[in-house]
This record gives sequence, structure tokens and C-alpha cells, in this order.
Amino acid sequence: MPFLLQHFSLFKSLHFENKFLAALLNKYRVCSLIDSWVYFLLFGSKMQLHISPSLRHVTVLPGKGVREFIKVKIGSRRLSYRMVFYSLLFFTFLLRFVFVLTAVNSIDGETKCSTLGCLGKKLAPKILGRRIEATIPEIIYQVLEEPINQSEIDLEQEIPQTLEDFVAELNDGQSDAKTFAVKLKAMVRLFEQRTRTAKIQEYLYRHVASSSIPKQLHCLALRLANEHSTNANARLQLPSAEFVPALVDNSFFHFVLASDNVLAASVVASSLVQNTLHPERVVLHIITDRKTYYPMQAWFSLHPLTPAIIEVKALHHFDWLTKGKIPVLEAMEKDQKVRSQFRGGSSAIVANNTEQPKVIAAKLQALSPKYNSVMNHIRIHFPELFPNLNKVVFLDDDIVVQTDLSPLWDIDMNGKVNGAVETCIGEDKYVMSKKFRSYLNFSHPLIANNFNPNECAWAYGMNIFDLDAWRKTNISQIYHHWIEENIKSDLSLWQLGTLPPGLIAFHGHTYAINPFWHMLGLGYQENTTVADAESAGVIHFNGRAKPWLDIAFPELRPLWTKYVNFSDRFIKGCHIRAS
Repeated sequence: MPFLLQHFSLFKSLHFENKFLAALLNKYRVCSLIDSWVYFLLFGSKMQLHISPSLRHVTVLPGKGVREFIKVKIGSRRLSYRMVFYSLLFFTFLLRFVFVLTAVNSIDGETKCSTLGCLGKKLAPKILGRRIEATIPEIIYQVLEEPINQSEIDLEQEIPQTLEDFVAELNDGQSDAKTFAVKLKAMVRLFEQRTRTAKIQEYLYRHVASSSIPKQLHCLALRLANEHSTNANARLQLPSAEFVPALVDNSFFHFVLASDNVLAASVVASSLVQNTLHPERVVLHIITDRKTYYPMQAWFSLHPLTPAIIEVKALHHFDWLTKGKIPVLEAMEKDQKVRSQFRGGSSAIVANNTEQPKVIAAKLQALSPKYNSVMNHIRIHFPELFPNLNKVVFLDDDIVVQTDLSPLWDIDMNGKVNGAVETCIGEDKYVMSKKFRSYLNFSHPLIANNFNPNECAWAYGMNIFDLDAWRKTNISQIYHHWIEENIKSDLSLWQLGTLPPGLIAFHGHTYAINPFWHMLGLGYQENTTVADAESAGVIHFNGRAKPWLDIAFPELRPLWTKYVNFSDRFIKGCHIRAS
């Protein structure tokens, strides 16, 4: 019954002349102060209740002069029609009143109140100075927000190891909300530590796998070097004497590839020649280092791609690089020393317990040997390396050509030096969302004062370089200047790669070409579908999961392996397989 008498101070004016009725009312006392006020307002601030000795009359008198406010005559001991009628009328009103209050309170729930009864339940304890007990979510939030108590997680064996163990332990112990929150917090903390350790181990293993030379590739280089020393056919001049004039003829399509990976270079060359409409007009200039020169020459001497023209040269074969001091070579030497001192090696990076796994992964990637390789930076000297050429297309050694690239020579770049695909516009937000802030450290004032963090970045890997326009600029000098600044600042302007200084050096000299010509990201994420990759002109396996490594994404690797002849005696002898 939702009315009367929890708070007796409000009813001092009520006078009960019958102890039986008082006990009856006390039995159905309510829990709400507001319910009491409802009754108080309905029947007056002062009233008296009179019951005749025979219990046949009940009279409620108000305190404002009205003689009879309600007068109920209780019939004799036998039932009368009037008694039945008044009883039904009274209980009908009472039941409807109770039903309405109960229904509205149930609809409102615990957080909202639209009835006096609900408000009474919430306000009565506050008015009387009694503390409202915290709900279960509030207790859980309070425990979770408290600082980590190391004693709660020191004993790992006491923390449930699975969700099933956690639920079973709570059911067996009949734990309260606080115990539940404490165990949940310790469990989450333990799993966070295990997840972080597993992530760091994964990044470390990937760093080792991507930085090391697989034994199959090492085997291939050794076998080809041996072939070069024993087989005269592996020492043929590349190109042959009759095709030498084509190396400086601007009527040909000139492509440049810098690589010390024979297998990767072979795929780039094969895919380029097989997909071109005019292979007789293709000239591929391959630049390698001293140790890879003989294996590279042996491979392309024994695997000619006629009618295309292949040139293989080592860095020491360029007269320009042997004269005087070369800024990029000096910068690489300094950069290598700074990285070895500043980073402290992979063990020091992994031992850091405060940094996020992604930060540790970025620092591990900065230790990759390719970032200290001259082969990675030599592209900034193309105007000097090819003084007689007007335009070249640069190809990275982790790309696959899937279409004819001769239309690139027909693109009017409006006097710009670098034709590249922008990487801030596209459907693939994971790959095509790169801006200057993705590569440069804008917390450093030297970067923040000179560049716009929201400026669109572009991609290295398949670039059109107008060498005539390049020679009219100071792009190479700007490149070396910022590399020096980064070394002076302990590599705090950017962490790795040739793209950040390239973004700076070619700033204002880049022309955006159609994204069809260059699809990125196949080496560091597997969101790219095979169908989308097959529809691109050039696909780029930039990232750690190179297609010649075991960590390559299996669904994307066939796009690269289809240009490898696995029946070749050198490939077969070194156990290089498609999967």
C-alpha cells in the first residue's frame, strides 16, 4: 500500500482512538516521504479520526471547522448493499491509484522521476541525512579509476587467466561489486602487459626478418658471382657496343632502378619489358653497389630481355661520384654514426617499458640498413648521373609494373620536376591519408616554422623526373641541407627514410599524377584486395613485408612471383619457391 506513516513527525496531529486501526495502518506504512505528503495534502494539515466503540462508524474531521468531511457508516454484522457498494468503490479507486504509480515508476526506471512516489524514494534519505548507497556501476567506476595497486597484480597466479575462470570464481565466492571490479582491473592489466610484450616481440621479429638477407638471396648472389668468374657469357658487356648510343638518346624511354637485390631487380625488369607495347624503345639503367655488381651483371648477361636495352653500372663506375666530395656520401656516413649512437640498438629499444609498441616499431624500422644505404639516396643526384638525359622514370626495386608506362612521357607537368602520386586523397584511408605531419616532426620549431602539417604528401617508388627542369633548381642542395640539419638535431626532425627530406626538397616542384600509375601499401597492410591491385598500373610493396620474404602477405605475393622463373637453374638451386 503506497501511503502513510514512515515519518511520524509529519503526523503528530493525527489522533487514533482505536489501537486496532493504528496497528493496521502501521502494518502498511510506506517508504516514501512524498507518499506521506500526498496523503497529508489530500486530507488536510490537521485532522482527527474517530471510530465508534461498535466499529460501525468511522469519521475523519478536518481541522478547519467542517463537521464531517467523510462519514462512513459500517453496517451491522450482516452484509448490506451499501456496504458492498462502498467497499467496491473504495478498493477500485485504491487499486487504480496503486497501478498507475507502479507503472509510471517502472517506465521511468532508476534515473528519471515523473511521479511524486518516485521522487520520494530518492529525496527522503537525503532530507533525513541518510547516505544513498552507491550503485554497482559507480562502485566499479570508482575502483577502475583508482591508481594501479601493484600488490593487486604481483601475484599472477591468483589472477584468473581466462574469462571462464573469472566468472566461475565470482560465482563460487559470491563476490560483491568491489571485489568484481578489483579482479577485473587486475585481469585487464595483466592481459595488457602480455599483449604489449607479444606486440613488441612481433615487431622485433619482423624487424629482424626484413633487415636480414634471406639465405636464398645470399645463395643466389654467391652462385652468380661464381658464374661471373667462371663463365665468359656471364661477363658480357651490358649493353653491347651497338646499343651504347641508345643510353643517351632521348627518343627512348629511360627507366632508372637502383638496387643491390638481384632477384628484386629481375622482377622489376621482367614486368617492365613484358608489359610495354614497345620493348625495343625501353632502356633500363640499373645502378648497384660494388659487391652486387658482378652478380647483377651475370644475371642480366645470362637472362637478356631483348629487344629492351639493359645497362648495369656500379656506383664506382660513375666519374662524377669519384671526383671530390659527394654530399650524399658524407651525409650517409654521419647519419650512420648518429643512428648507432642515438638509437642504442634494437635491444635498448625493446627494453623501454614506457613507450607504446608502435613507437618502438618505428624506432626499430629506423635501424633498417636500407635507410643508411647510398642506394636509397642516390636518386637525388640523377641530374649529375645522367647529364645527357632530359627525362627519366624512377622505379623502386619492390614494385611490379603491370601496364605500359610509355604514356608517362606524354604527361605535361607544367614545368614541375617531380611527377608523383599524392597520398592524401583516396578511398584507402589507411594508405592514402599521408600528409606532411605523417613524416615530419612538427613539434620541432625548425619544421613548424617552415612547413604546413596539412600539406599533401606524395610517394616515392614510381616517379617521373624532368631532369632539364631539375637542373634549373637547387633541389639537391636543399636536400643535403636538411639532412645535415636532421643529423645536427639528433634525428629529431624525422626518424627514417628518404621521403621526408624529399618532401622538403621537392616542395613546390611536384606535379600530381593519376593514382592509377602507383598503388602503395602492399608491404605493410593487407587491406588492399587482389582485384584492386590487379587494376593498378604499378603496385608497390613498400613496407616490411617484401614479396621475396617469408613474411609477405600470401594473397598479394603471387602478383610478384608470377614474374619469377622458378624453373631457372639458379632460382631452383637456391631453393627459392613461390610460397
